[in-house]
Amino acid sequence: MSETWRNTSAAELGRGIDAGRICPVELAECFLEAIAAHPHADRIYARTMASQAKDAAMAARARAKTGLRRGPLDGVPVSWKDLFDTAGVGTEAGSALLKGRVPTQNAVVVDRLTHAGLPPLGKTHMTELAFSGLGLNPITASPPCIHDPERVAGGSSSGAAASVAWGLAPVAIGSDTGGSVRVPAVWNDLVGLKTTAPRIPLTGVVPLAARFDTIGPLARTVEDAALSFALLDGSAPPDLRDASLSGTRLLVLETVALEDVREAPAKGFDLALSQLAKAGVMLERGALPCVAEAMGLSGVLYSSETYGTWGPQIEANPDVMFPPVRDRFRSGVGLKAADFVAAWHRLEALRAEYQAATAGYDAVILPTAATTPMRIADLLADTKFFTVENLMTLRNTRIGNLMGLCALTLPTGIPMTGLMMMAAPNHEARLLRLGAAAEKALLA
Repeated sequence: MSETWRNTSAAELGRGIDAGRICPVELAECFLEAIAAHPHADRIYARTMASQAKDAAMAARARAKTGLRRGPLDGVPVSWKDLFDTAGVGTEAGSALLKGRVPTQNAVVVDRLTHAGLPPLGKTHMTELAFSGLGLNPITASPPCIHDPERVAGGSSSGAAASVAWGLAPVAIGSDTGGSVRVPAVWNDLVGLKTTAPRIPLTGVVPLAARFDTIGPLARTVEDAALSFALLDGSAPPDLRDASLSGTRLLVLETVALEDVREAPAKGFDLALSQLAKAGVMLERGALPCVAEAMGLSGVLYSSETYGTWGPQIEANPDVMFPPVRDRFRSGVGLKAADFVAAWHRLEALRAEYQAATAGYDAVILPTAATTPMRIADLLADTKFFTVENLMTLRNTRIGNLMGLCALTLPTGIPMTGLMMMAAPNHEARLLRLGAAAEKALLA
């Protein structure tokens, strides 16, 4: 059964535990053994948590036998991006700057999922301090894309995506500041949810840009993402039953998002649009100038906060960093505090304009990423290529962060391409219900 379990959705595994068909201990051991034997395991997991996983699985087994399961994912293992604090286990955020860092307390979300009964398989590799969308990290490891191990997996939650895509975790928890859940999700044909900032608590999470940082799941299905979101959020699972696209109005965003989209992502998006139309969606197209203006504020907003957060640590030991990532942080050197404050004031006004312009639609849609994964060797060989591709890769996803939205990416059916749906802040339950209906249409 091990091979079957490794390619089964988290929700289905949970139903198997509930029905007595799956033993949580055997399930955890299945994934731990698969990790130990996998040829790319060292590129995916920074460190495993075998003893913690087995202890949690034994407790889940006891609850299952007595009918006291804590929820639909009780006993289903999970992987954690290496920026979520885990007591007594290293949390280094993919950076030599934090080498040897071992927290004494769990992050709030780690405690939430632990209490819900999810055995922790381990900590997954990521981009240094989460500041790249490509997933390239020559300092620790560059996780492999499921379609080609010689290509990047997307970042910064690169190992998180790889752990699910390669069958080394049923579900993974990552973070998204400018696209770091959605990019690796789309390049590995997964579902990825970017939540509203700051809805899910960031206590115990290594920061990048706290005003934009969010936490979200990477999973095989929308149902898995919805169940994981509920645990992270401390809320009831969204009701996905009888979700339908009939009468739904979606706005295809024409500002910025469709410019210079490469061949495969463009084909994937067009295929998704045709499937949605067949399912009864009313598709409209529109330009939103507020989006273009907000994109122009990205430099001062992100660079100021990221360098303000990490500048002292970086300058104390700059040579331990991958130069393109270090230099991206350093783009914040010399930016004025007054410009940062002014940019945030303007962004708040632009967010209000966006909400007014899109209030009549169920969601705004666009290609998740305008690019597909690059070869690791090519990125390492050319710093300019790395910089250009990184900015292009994060362009579309960053729109959701700038506008303060929640966003969901779904596979289109063409490998490494995705449909992104963006909804108003704190409308995750509604977005996931819409996503469940769209998932069915895209698979039809």
